[in-house]
Amino acid sequence: VYSRRSACEFCMTRRFVASGCKANSAPIHRCRSFLTEERMSDGDKNPASTPTAVLDVQGDNRWMSLHNRFVSDSKDKEPEVVFVGDSLVQLLHQFEIWRELFSPLHALSFGIGGDATHNVLWRLENGELDHIKPKIIVLWVGTNNHGHTAEQIASGIEAIIQLINRRQPQAQVVVVGLLPRGKDPNPLRKRNKKVNEILASSVPALSQAQFLDVDPGFVHSDGTISHHDMYDYLHLTRYGYSRVCKPIHELLLRLLEDSTPHTPKPAS
Repeated sequence: VYSRRSACEFCMTRRFVASGCKANSAPIHRCRSFLTEERMSDGDKNPASTPTAVLDVQGDNRWMSLHNRFVSDSKDKEPEVVFVGDSLVQLLHQFEIWRELFSPLHALSFGIGGDATHNVLWRLENGELDHIKPKIIVLWVGTNNHGHTAEQIASGIEAIIQLINRRQPQAQVVVVGLLPRGKDPNPLRKRNKKVNEILASSVPALSQAQFLDVDPGFVHSDGTISHHDMYDYLHLTRYGYSRVCKPIHELLLRLLEDSTPHTPKPAS
């Protein structure tokens, strides 16, 4: 049973979830990070690797509608590359660089703003991989895992890789590193850096997966991040995307080339 609170005291997020209370059938509303901390204190298994749908407390069903649209869109598509993740994936699809670099690769975008590892796990377990056979799946998620430790987030990302290995054994998985965040040094920036350090070591040991650090040096020598790279010190500008997408594109081209069977030239 969760104790009632009228507002979150642990973070500034405006995204909320609801949970049922055995003592009262009315829903209890609170942000993801507070709910996560309560669950962690109960000694449950890692919440970052427990598939979880976002509950529709706002009443417009947008999250589930997006998920259902992704499932529907995939039924008549034959993508070679699928991007899966949070708002960094979702917003990338809106920029010209997507049409320049990734549309020619027959890419789909399954990004939802605010998603954490456990939300992506739920989506992939519930239809988003059922109708496609991509050669590559690009995974970019983790910065929204509020209230989770770096170890838990890394474990959640590894759980997604393992799920992809089971559902899409032919696919290579590219795990994009978490970017620094916040104008000035802060605990979330340190946490994201630690997640990357863990993944850089653990991902290569997993089947058909590799880790790609795409941070071109967003943090300046004085410890700040420019709004020219991240307009709100979290989401990328057009210029910011141009800096991170180049190494992603180069790696995808190499992987696609390696996966293409080569017909031997006839003997002269």
